[in-house]
Amino acid sequence: MIEKIKALKTEIENITVSAKEEVEELRIKYISKKGQVSQLFEEFKNVSPEQKKEIGAAINDLKNFALDTINRIKESFETGDQSASGLDLTMPGEAIKLGTRHPLSIVKNEIIEIFARLGFVVAEGPEIEDDWHVFSALNFPPEHPARDMQDTFFIEKNPDILLRTHTSSVQVRVMEKTQPPIRAIFPGRVFRNEAISARSHCMFHQIEGLYVDENVSFADLKQTLLYFAREFFGEKTEIRMRPSYFPFTEPSAEVDVSCSICGGKGCNVCKYSGWLEILGCGMVDPNVLDLCGIDNKKYTGFAFGMGIERITMLKFGIKDIRHFFENDVRFLNQFEAAH
Repeated sequence: MIEKIKALKTEIENITVSAKEEVEELRIKYISKKGQVSQLFEEFKNVSPEQKKEIGAAINDLKNFALDTINRIKESFETGDQSASGLDLTMPGEAIKLGTRHPLSIVKNEIIEIFARLGFVVAEGPEIEDDWHVFSALNFPPEHPARDMQDTFFIEKNPDILLRTHTSSVQVRVMEKTQPPIRAIFPGRVFRNEAISARSHCMFHQIEGLYVDENVSFADLKQTLLYFAREFFGEKTEIRMRPSYFPFTEPSAEVDVSCSICGGKGCNVCKYSGWLEILGCGMVDPNVLDLCGIDNKKYTGFAFGMGIERITMLKFGIKDIRHFFENDVRFLNQFEAAH
């Protein structure tokens, strides 16, 4: 309700009147018995007791502000002083619109907030990385075919310097410098040499998570992801885990959520399967722990990663990933109410 009061005050502040007859219309619109300010007093009856003091004061201030504004405009027509009418001839001809947060930022912040409630902290690392942090420390031997899973932008060869293909490189940096317990998430941009289309881009955003401690199990991983899915997509959301392969986790899984659009019944968005794939995950391979200086006999852990673009497309029903990078105001303005 506070936001509604602020919006109404902003509307009154921006009133412009060109004729005396419009003043009475303003009075009726805002401060008559059926006016917008009076309607706020009706809604005030439903306000919780702990908010009544704050909201009541805000409504009274708004009422006084509206009265003062309308009286000032009325006097300006009676005295012939148009400068008091709210019309400033030095202002731009068109109102300057305020910007809004990008949908990727909205979703990224929401994901961070959900995992923060589970004790995960945010860690970040460089986008220009070396081979060790992107591949070797994550169980990618030099000639391992898994390296071909990701088309990489190399900046230098011998030694290999490249644009990171995943934010798993930040996981390595954290494990090298921190002994367990570790509980962190890693948001950031990643780069892959892929053709740009409605479903893929050469630059996109990921958010990965890592939990390493004593006696961490696959059950902990499943419950963490189930909690995230229900917080993000709705409390009735279910998940399923399918066996998969990643060099740095064993066992590994792909995670699907029940389609929130059709309720799992099947639609064109989920290709009539009732499920949508959202992320990959698994138990951290013991060899990765060893390479990062963590005792794999004492500690276990799980990791997961998801593409922020994909999650955002599912949440808002966006069908083309290229919209995120075009900075089209018509597209971005749709998300003004989402934050």
